[in-house]
Amino acid sequence: MSRDLAVVHGYAASVRDTVEWQALSAHREALNGVHLRDLFDRDSNRGEQLVAETDGWLLDYSKNLLTDETVELLVALADRAELRHRIEAMFGGEPVNTTENRPAWHVALRQPNPPPEVRAEFDRMAEFAAEVRRGRWQAVVNIGIGGSDLGPAMATAALAAYADTELDVRFLSNVDGTHFREITRGLDPLRTLFIVVSKTFTTTETLSNARTARAWIADAMGDEQAGNHFAAVTANPDKAKDFGINSEAVFAMWDWVGGRYSLASAVGLSLMAAVGPEAFADMLGGMHHIDEHFRTAPWAENLPALLGLIGIWNRNFWGWPTYAVLPYSQELAPFPAYIQQLDMESSGKSVRADGTPANTATGPVAWGQPGTNGQHAFHQMLHQGTDIVPVEFIGFCCPNHELTEHHDLLMANLLAQAESLAFGAPDAGDPHRQFSGNRPSTIILGDRLTPRTLGQLVALYEHKVFTQATIWGINPFDQWGVELGKTLATAIAAELSGTAEPNPTRDSSTQSLINRYASSR
Repeated sequence: MSRDLAVVHGYAASVRDTVEWQALSAHREALNGVHLRDLFDRDSNRGEQLVAETDGWLLDYSKNLLTDETVELLVALADRAELRHRIEAMFGGEPVNTTENRPAWHVALRQPNPPPEVRAEFDRMAEFAAEVRRGRWQAVVNIGIGGSDLGPAMATAALAAYADTELDVRFLSNVDGTHFREITRGLDPLRTLFIVVSKTFTTTETLSNARTARAWIADAMGDEQAGNHFAAVTANPDKAKDFGINSEAVFAMWDWVGGRYSLASAVGLSLMAAVGPEAFADMLGGMHHIDEHFRTAPWAENLPALLGLIGIWNRNFWGWPTYAVLPYSQELAPFPAYIQQLDMESSGKSVRADGTPANTATGPVAWGQPGTNGQHAFHQMLHQGTDIVPVEFIGFCCPNHELTEHHDLLMANLLAQAESLAFGAPDAGDPHRQFSGNRPSTIILGDRLTPRTLGQLVALYEHKVFTQATIWGINPFDQWGVELGKTLATAIAAELSGTAEPNPTRDSSTQSLINRYASSR
């Protein structure tokens, strides 16, 4: 371990002024004017060499504006930032979430022999999910928001091919009443189970939806039995019981698991109900494989570390502030939204873990849509816009359906998009038809979307974000920026309902809008 960088619970201090950072800056300047066409012309084996593999996954990063030397310099930067040290701190359950002084120990959920309390809770989940799947319930509705919704909703959609077709699993998140009406449309209150997912059991949106759901059930069968139509996942079981949920239907959420890292916990109960305990266990096994790969593989062969280091290269040395995640898989349609929270809530920080201001650009804007839909929406900008947007393409060699000609066409489009972004097309004499190319992309290619490979893909991106946060020296496990708006919304809601007086110190714009809304009501 180098001794010229202070470490705070596994977080290295700023690497901006290190020789490794300066070497990357000089190297980046040397690549000015170099085109991806040049790089491929110089090395006919580039496409076979700038790849990494593990357990059927291929990471092809050859279409990025980098060389073997770039990778060597990025690896040196990872070592200077103490990435290996910090991985061990996280895996060892140290309090790497420094602002809340607790571990970020989601990897413990995926171990073959997890902590006893985790094993016991998984056994309870499996028993509960098996009972749900025996036919009493027509539908399960997960009520949550953020990490209590995005992960299980994404995974349930992704694994639809493995789900019980007799059980309708839906996800209610938005406090907008329209969402409640849409999600419950066509459901029988007598055969609907709601799973309320909230760490504190005080989340405003979730509790508002839960109360409406209880009233919906009570209207159909009376309030006395309504509690039997609810389960809860929370770190505050007393509040769940106060809501009327039976204790045997309350599952634990631990404070050492952050919301956006919680899919592998009881937060995934709705997913387990959909696909069954065995498939859920397969997903955990996939996560664990990537956990161990990240923990042990050399950086130049390490898929999550490489993905994160390339993200650093693109964000900090090329200055590109956004990237697109484009799954060529309809099953992964919700995956870009999941990555938005995972990356932007983790990396959207302007203060380092030691409390000092960040002196590098941090979290990029993550966005995307499944292919081929996006090709007819925003790919025009990707190909010919004034801004460069690195792309991460995700695809699978084999589909979960029998329409193989469709899948061939889908994957042909993925490969063609990456090729055309990289190499462009000759000038045909019409500037409107000119494609300059030199626009970077990475291809993440798997064999087939299964519970195991989905778990691997989720862990891949979790550790990509972790790698980047380590280089930047930020804490990716808190989200204080989420809290201020929630606090202010609570105060304004009280005014709108007439239970509180107007705030005399509020700005004139907000107060005027409150008045306008109130007068319209």
